[in-house]
Amino acid sequence: MALDPKEKALEAMQKLQQAVGQVDGYRSQYGVLNNRFESAIGNLNQEQASLGAAKSRIEDADYAIEASSMVKAQILQQAGNSMLAQANQTPQNILSLLG
Repeated sequence: MALDPKEKALEAMQKLQQAVGQVDGYRSQYGVLNNRFESAIGNLNQEQASLGAAKSRIEDADYAIEASSMVKAQILQQAGNSMLAQANQTPQNILSLLG
């Protein structure tokens, strides 16, 4: 350890320069990590948007299928009602022909 104030000052400056170098190294390492995290966050946000759009398309497709099924059921019910009405009129038509 130096006893001369000038040597002490030089030694202190060298230590400070080393410390500044270390801090710069740490900052660059953290900067790289920060960039990676920001990139990962951006990718996750994009993936979340894509999944939301896909979910919406799936829900819309399910809605379309259910709406089609409902219309089909209504058509079948109306056809059944029509056939029943015609079947009920047949005996009346026969009676009117005979009568």
